[in-house]
Formats: sequence, C-alpha cells, structure tokens
Amino acid sequence: MNLSSLSFFRSLRKDNQQFAVIGLGRFGRSVCSTLHNFGYQVLATDIDEKRVSEALTEGIVGHALQLDSTEPAALKEAGIFEFDTVIVAIGNYVQESIITTLNVKEAGVPHVVAKASSEVHRKLLRRVGADHVVFPEYEAGCALARTLTKPAILDRFDLDPDNSIVELIVPDEFHGKTITELQLRNRYGLNLLAVSQDGKFLINPEPTKHLERGSAMVVIGCNKDINRLPI
Repeated sequence: MNLSSLSFFRSLRKDNQQFAVIGLGRFGRSVCSTLHNFGYQVLATDIDEKRVSEALTEGIVGHALQLDSTEPAALKEAGIFEFDTVIVAIGNYVQESIITTLNVKEAGVPHVVAKASSEVHRKLLRRVGADHVVFPEYEAGCALARTLTKPAILDRFDLDPDNSIVELIVPDEFHGKTITELQLRNRYGLNLLAVSQDGKFLINPEPTKHLERGSAMVVIGCNKDINRLPI
C-alpha cells in the first residue's frame, strides 16, 4: 500500500455493490469467489467458455459471460461499461490485458483494477489508465522472503517505501520489561501501538505494561529502525 493506492481506495464508492471481473484464471476466480461470498453482485467474463461454465457451476459468481474483452462492442453489449469498478484479471496475456484496460477506461469506467505479470506490464497498464495495479506474484514473493528472513514479523503494512506498521513476536530481550523500560522511541525510533493479551490486542497500552515472551506487539516506524529490533 502506498499514497497513490490510498488515493484510489478513498475514491471508491462505499455503496458500490456491483463488480465486473474480466478473466477467470486463478486470480480472477479468487476475486469473484471472495466478492460473491461477501454478498456483492459479480459479473465475470472470460474468452474461454469452459471457464465461464465452471464459474457458474461452482457458484462463485452471480453472472458469467463468454466474450472477447479486446472488442469494445462486446464489453458494451455485456454492460461492463456501466459498472463502477472493473477488475481486469488477465495477467498472463499482456496484449489482451492492456487492450482490455484501455477499452474500459476509454468507455469511462471510473475505477479499474488490473493485474500485472511483470514490472514492464505494470508500467504499461498505468500508461493506458489503470487506476490501481496489483502484482500478486511479486507481492507474494516479497512476503515469503520477509517471512523466511524475519520469521518474528507476523504481519506488515507498508505505508510507503520507507515506513511500515508491523506486528511481531515480542523479542526474548524484551520479556518481563515494561514499555517505559524499553524506551522504544529513544532506542529504536519506533512507536508502540498495541500489545497482545489473552488473544486480544490492547491499544495504546499503559507505560507500566510488562511485555511477555511469545506475545505480539505492533509498532510503527522507519523500516531501517524496525530492522534494528532484536528479532
């Protein structure tokens, strides 16, 4: 997540109940299934009739159509241009992905999310108007590398390239010490947002709160300072 992403998500209508998903590969099916399970109306399309039939049979969408999304007339006839948000999930066919994204943006769809398969693909999608580009393989790879090298970090939210909010296991060196004794801000330049207790998080814990080995803590700060923690 970064500031440009924040701007995009803030512009989304909170009352939007309908989404169109173009492409029923693994990523597209996952988006459809999740939106459908959340109770939203989803129209899915794919050029492959078999994928369309499977999506309908498995009940992961309310409606699904077979069409060629590189043809503006086909998209218009299906009503895709009337949607507030369209997800272009054609990640592995760069030309089709770019043409489809261009088609829906030129038709005036306000919010277009597109899947990229490479950095060049991402740049091209942005160039033709995609409002938000996701790069699942890259993001999953980064997350795995972080998990392997920093197993104490349980979750991470990137505010921008230099700053993050992270949830991590309380380091052994912090066990039994109070928040005051740790002096996280003075020693590491970090601010403590929450600590876990009995399966729940205490937000803005008291300075006298003792940290315990095996529990979790949430901090915010620069990545270089987070990396200095004894984890």
